[in-house]
Amino acid sequence: MGHSHAHHHSHAPGRGDGDTDCHGLHDHHGHHHAPKDFGPAFLIGVVLNTGFVVVEALFGFLYGSMALVADAGHNLSDVLALLLAWGANIAAKRPPSERYTYGFKSSTILAAIANALLLAVAIGAILFETMHRLLEPSEPQGEVMMIVAGIGVIINAGTAMLFLRGQEDLNIRGAYLHMAADALVSVGVVVAGLAIVVSGLWWIDPLVSLAIVAMIAWGTWGLAKDSIRMGLLAVPARIDVSEVRGHLAGLEGVKAVHDLHIWPMSTTETALTAHLVMPGAPCSDQFLHEIAHSLEDRFGINHATIQVERGEKDDCGTGC
Repeated sequence: MGHSHAHHHSHAPGRGDGDTDCHGLHDHHGHHHAPKDFGPAFLIGVVLNTGFVVVEALFGFLYGSMALVADAGHNLSDVLALLLAWGANIAAKRPPSERYTYGFKSSTILAAIANALLLAVAIGAILFETMHRLLEPSEPQGEVMMIVAGIGVIINAGTAMLFLRGQEDLNIRGAYLHMAADALVSVGVVVAGLAIVVSGLWWIDPLVSLAIVAMIAWGTWGLAKDSIRMGLLAVPARIDVSEVRGHLAGLEGVKAVHDLHIWPMSTTETALTAHLVMPGAPCSDQFLHEIAHSLEDRFGINHATIQVERGEKDDCGTGC
């Protein structure tokens, strides 16, 4: 059943009005973590980069520069990555349904994984082209490389800046890394073109390409690790489980904490479920709301479901 992200609700079976005994609460604060609207940024990025891919590939074929053709292929992979991230960003805003009770928030995690794979493919393509040019050197067109790649620096760096404010979202971070990596590639091509014009040494171009590949690979490895961990529902790296457990165990009236689970619902939202053993201690909805607020303020956990129990877990053997 759909629910508004601007509200919270509690469920307490067997509880009448005025009863201070409470069993559980699910609390969320969607107005704090609703996916940011990057639609205009994605639109600008896709249009500019698609146009540049066509221009770069055209000049590469006309002037026999395989470096430009290879960079155009890399830019094309980035256009596809932007479209993928854009689609996930839109899907994450769709409301929950009977079948997809969490909505499509986790599509942002899938997009982040796919973006890491696309970056890996781009690295492989650049490496292949670089090794080909080392084995079969050709006379590069330094001036053309500098001019066309210089335009690419402006377009890619400008597009990357559009996503700079969304680094906390792994999906947006993936789009940012794609464009920043492309800007670095274009800078490398400009530098290589200038060095070739000045010195006439053909091997400068593949050497710069290898350095650029190493930088892209470093960023891709970090993105891949983070996105795969999210896909496996691992606790987000920024959250220390022992600190969360200690925080809950230190609350007034709490004797024990068990069945504590923390996982990412999307690249921006984190969920928690926990059982608190509170024998004989009265609690209220206000108490549970305060727990949820403290988890969000201190750990950035947006969706908290708390179950309160009256006895120890071992009292009934299987967990009461």
